[in-house]
Amino acid sequence: MDTTKTPAPNAAEADTTPVALEKTETPQDAEAEAEAEAQAKTEADLDAAADADLDDDAFAEDLADEEQPSHVGFAAFAIVSAGLSVVALSGSWVAGIVSERASIAARLELSQAADANAQIAAQFVDPWHTTAMVNGVFSALALIIATFVLALPAFSTPERTLPTWVRSVSWAGIGLGALGVLLFVLMYFDLLLAIPKAAA
Repeated sequence: MDTTKTPAPNAAEADTTPVALEKTETPQDAEAEAEAEAQAKTEADLDAAADADLDDDAFAEDLADEEQPSHVGFAAFAIVSAGLSVVALSGSWVAGIVSERASIAARLELSQAADANAQIAAQFVDPWHTTAMVNGVFSALALIIATFVLALPAFSTPERTLPTWVRSVSWAGIGLGALGVLLFVLMYFDLLLAIPKAAA
């Protein structure tokens, strides 16, 4: 009798695969690591975007500063126009010197037999007219400069606008300059004050 035992045909074969000693990662650890990497990447992208925005803002500010024109020249011309108009209305040493010169020149041209009206014209009328002419020149210059200051931005870039106080000073120069020109016309042509006449 054969006593040798044969293995059962349905018996499971012995597992000869060596067991890995290292511990394999669980799905939860892989997901946590992927989430951490995604969060780090998102933070890096946000930092880069913030830096880019700051760079763009700085560039825009620099560009705006470069494109913004300086109003120093306009302000200086506006103040000069207002000053000239005030000088024209109040008088200046230039007008006084020119008036005295005209008076002396008119006296030198008088003859000994000149009548009273001629003497009045030499001593008073000619200096008056000379003073009015000098003040009229100052007023006209003030009017021209103030008009130039107000009109020049309209012929340059449309975005260029003058500060409010510069425009106010320019309008003041225009008003005072126009008044000075009007007084010049009235005084030079003896429309404001009549020339005194000597009795016959």
